Amino acid sequence: MIVRFSTRAGALTMHGDAAVALLREMGHSGTVPGAILAAELPAALASLQRALETQAQSAAEVPEPREDGEEEDETREPPVTLGMRAVPLIDMIETAIARGSDLMWERG
Repeated sequence: MIVRFSTRAGALTMHGDAAVALLREMGHSGTVPGAILAAELPAALASLQRALETQAQSAAEVPEPREDGEEEDETREPPVTLGMRAVPLIDMIETAIARGSDLMWERG
């Protein structure tokens, strides 16, 4: 599933699993379609940022498991975290707050 977020300022498309996880971190049920009114966006954004900060701290404390046969000095690309995936959505929400716009989402 693909989820399309939109505000008066623009639109953003995201993979469904990441989108639903971010919606839940904002305090929403994660149902698609849905919306958060402009008046509720600051609280939703604060919840999302707190949750992502907590996840980032937890991830930093747990070493990443190595797969068998992997050399210690082998360089691997870091995984794309939920926090990284959230950056465009956070920017969109901040813009929506500044413009007094609601945040809506639907299947893309």
